[in-house]
Parts: sequence; structure tokens; C-alpha cells
Amino acid sequence: QVQLVESGGGLVQPGGSLRLSCAASGIIFSAAVMGWYRQAPGKQRELVAAISTGGTINTADSVKGRFTISRDNAKNTVFLQMDRLRPEDTAVYYCNGAGRFVLAKYRAGDYWGQGTQVTVSS
Repeated sequence: QVQLVESGGGLVQPGGSLRLSCAASGIIFSAAVMGWYRQAPGKQRELVAAISTGGTINTADSVKGRFTISRDNAKNTVFLQMDRLRPEDTAVYYCNGAGRFVLAKYRAGDYWGQGTQVTVSS
């Protein structure tokens, strides 16, 4: 059974930073393309960033230069470092597993975490 467990969300002031983690089990992590999505109230879920097994990265234009995705295959964990956070980054952030890149764009896999709330507010 595949499990993806996110952690690291919380309340932060504008301009602050957070680091999200997603620990995976039940999956051959080193062979899995992984991604982060977010969903704000009243909006559709959107891709934030994804990382392939070889380190290829796909990042949404809205977070480029502020958010960084990385992975540690030894720990079966994917990270999302979020810097210079803005109020519009407020959303529930979801880890996604076993997706694939199609024409350099990430397509979500079947596995989702439960989500972690990120709130950016003063």
C-alpha cells in the first residue's frame, strides 16, 4: 500500500519561508517521479513543482525563483523549500507520486498525500 505523508505546513508571515516534506512508503521511491500540487479555496488544484528520477525539474511560473523541489532517495522523501512566501501562496499543499513527464510537463500519478495547510498572513 502506497502512503505519502506530508509535513511542514503552518502559518508564516509574508516574506517568510517554510519547508515541506513528503515521506513515501510502499513505492520504489528512487524510480518514482514526484510532484507537489496546491489547492486554494475556490480554486482548482494546480501543479507547483515536480522532479524526475534523474533530477529534471518542472516548476510553475508563479513560484519560479522562490520555491525549490528536491528529493532524497535514501530517505524516500521529497521536499519543497518555499521562500519569499506571499499571501497568494496560501493553500493546501499535496504530495503526488508516480507521475510522469509528458513533453517536459508533469502529469500526476495515482498517489496523493492527505495535504498540509500553508497559510501566509500577517
